[in-house]
Amino acid sequence: MLDQRLVRENPDVISSQLGRRGKTVDLTRLHLMAKQQRQLEEERSILQAEGNRVGKDVGHRIKSGSDPKGDEIADLRHQGNVIKQKVAVLEDEEKKLNAQLRDQLLTFPNLPSPHCPDGKDESDNVEVRRWGTPREETGLEEHWQIAERLKLFESERSARIAQSRFVTLFGQGARLERALINFMLDLHTSKGYSEVLPPVLVNTASLTGSGQLPKFAEESFRCADDDLWLTPTAEVPVTSFHRDEIIPADQLPLRYAAYSPCFRREAGSYGRDTRGLIRLHQFNKVELYWFVHPDHSEAAHQQITADAESVLQALKLPYRVLDLCTGDLGFSAQRTYDLEVWLPGAGAFREISSCSICGDFQARRSAIRTKEGKHTKLVHTLNGSGLAVGRTMAALLETGQQPDGSVLLPEVLIPYVGSERLQPQ
Repeated sequence: MLDQRLVRENPDVISSQLGRRGKTVDLTRLHLMAKQQRQLEEERSILQAEGNRVGKDVGHRIKSGSDPKGDEIADLRHQGNVIKQKVAVLEDEEKKLNAQLRDQLLTFPNLPSPHCPDGKDESDNVEVRRWGTPREETGLEEHWQIAERLKLFESERSARIAQSRFVTLFGQGARLERALINFMLDLHTSKGYSEVLPPVLVNTASLTGSGQLPKFAEESFRCADDDLWLTPTAEVPVTSFHRDEIIPADQLPLRYAAYSPCFRREAGSYGRDTRGLIRLHQFNKVELYWFVHPDHSEAAHQQITADAESVLQALKLPYRVLDLCTGDLGFSAQRTYDLEVWLPGAGAFREISSCSICGDFQARRSAIRTKEGKHTKLVHTLNGSGLAVGRTMAALLETGQQPDGSVLLPEVLIPYVGSERLQPQ
């Protein structure tokens, strides 16, 4: 969430920065509301100070011998009651105005980093680097063709159980999924991440704090009878793990590796990637999440990206890193590096991780602070997929496919899977 002080004191900065995202906003009304809120706050503070002075004066005069039931004390107490009534009115007005301001500010995306390249859409993203040599041959199968032939998952029966865009993994497919989750968690915890297995159901406050609501309500699955939603990413519960807390500065950075099933409606994406593991309503993911001191967030962004890359490198999967332009930036992000893995069968790079620095955007929504001496400040948060498991499986199937119909697995996965390849059954 954006800082109310910035709305009040420098709304032109917000307008210009959101303009970099391709958004035209009129902040006139919001600016006036922020100034009015500040004025109410100052009036209330002055009255409260006057009320405290009157209260102390009553006590002082009684100690000095004034009659507690006399006119002098009665007049002072009357003054105090009048002040209390005025404060109550101001508090009510301030509360209502704060709620209106917050509701409006919750709809605004984060301001892009000055280092974020300007652009209108994904065509303006900047390629930063590549790793590995993409396999480019004719006649290669796509992952869903390989999976059907090896009987790794079932889509048609899964649609009968739920609906389209759900899959049931079987045999070697289920084993490979489990192996990938364990391998990713082992790799990240070896780098110092704390493993987390968060709740799959999250409340509205958690989704709001991470930036999913109100923007992405239509993308989420909601439980009709409870204030609970199926989590779209482990980023949501991990953000709220420290909601309304002050994290001591000497405990930062906090680094979590969280596995969770993820659930998304994928509204507006129908007709795209209808076969296979790329765009499902339910999928597994290992999420990396950092809480850091504001002075260290830029370096943390480079490190969390490198940690996500290390999974692809260990699995010998070629990929590229894109610096997303302002027009393609996610709602909560200041800057994002996308990792796109090469799919030889499809002959294309596909997103497998987004590593984002969010600054104090989520921390302000979730009231997560740190303390140095007597001063508190908002922490910075970062997140990145480490990795999306289904898309990793898709890349492994297409990269490791062999002429005999088997799929050769990377060496690091052999202890987890129990064999060096997937074989036709």
